[in-house]
Amino acid sequence: MRPDADRAAVTDTGAQSSVVERTRPVAAGGPVIAAHFLGDRAAFVLAEEAVLVAAPDGSEQRLAIHDGGILSAAGDGERIVTGGDNGKVMAIGLDGEAHLLATDAKRRWIDHIALGPDGTIAWSAGKTAFVRTRKTDGRALDVPSTVGGLAFAPKGVRLAVAHYNGVSLWFPNAAAEPERLEWKGSHLAVTISPDGRFVVTAMQEPMLHGWRVVDRKHMRMSGYSARVRSLGWTADGKWLASAGSEQLILWPFQSKDGPMGKAPRMLAPYPARAVVVACHPTQEVVAVGYADGLALLVRVEDGAEILVRKSSTSPVSALAWRADGRAVAFGTEDGDAGVVDLG
Repeated sequence: MRPDADRAAVTDTGAQSSVVERTRPVAAGGPVIAAHFLGDRAAFVLAEEAVLVAAPDGSEQRLAIHDGGILSAAGDGERIVTGGDNGKVMAIGLDGEAHLLATDAKRRWIDHIALGPDGTIAWSAGKTAFVRTRKTDGRALDVPSTVGGLAFAPKGVRLAVAHYNGVSLWFPNAAAEPERLEWKGSHLAVTISPDGRFVVTAMQEPMLHGWRVVDRKHMRMSGYSARVRSLGWTADGKWLASAGSEQLILWPFQSKDGPMGKAPRMLAPYPARAVVVACHPTQEVVAVGYADGLALLVRVEDGAEILVRKSSTSPVSALAWRADGRAVAFGTEDGDAGVVDLG
């Protein structure tokens, strides 16, 4: 993103800059459930069987890595790990080669994937979460219900496992029992703040719930029009961006109390619901995808908007930033996809 040029392009009258013309279309060939980057190549995880890798020169590589549906995916710029309904955990590296990491002994669905520091990988099947590090073959943790989400702490190998009635904070390399953060209800996604001080979950109801880890102080974040299905932290960790309403909702985490007693910031209001968010890797900018196919870049400082994709008939289902912040990839439920060059 070019901050000076983009700021100048948004006027006081609300005129909106556009980078739609910089889009390189990609024919995904099926619903896109996630987007990531492998170096400078965009990778689109499809709902069935394959990952499509698109290079800047226009060449594409379609990797059929699952015999059936792909249910989960995570990426860190150097690898993409996927979980399928065939019970397999697969990885694609910078070399473009696919490798089998694990097969569930019961061939259960691999519902969630998370990537941690130093090559650590976590996945879940049913009520069990698994962690594999470079030094261990794998550890397993059974939780009270089907796992709702996974997230690694920013430092060390500590995994947050969301489930019914709360979250388990687990050190796989330690013999101690996991620490439990309790709150009644179904917790269907989890994230940890970049400084490790807060844990936040998305619930079955249209709300978020959080804990301050040091004293387990509760935080309730409500006001959404639908269940929150996408969360992301800004690069400096000051804001938690979230979908689930007819605007981008950002919760403040600048202070030691997080959002307790504070109202969220609401930007980019729109008639359709925001369904996907992705935060810029270095700037306070959020990519937002809406249920009617519209996609925007929104600057947190002043709410300035840049149009990435015009509305269509299909919801945006995936957004991802390249590590240098100079490209963003999008995918939709009907298989439309593209990479936008931000210069």
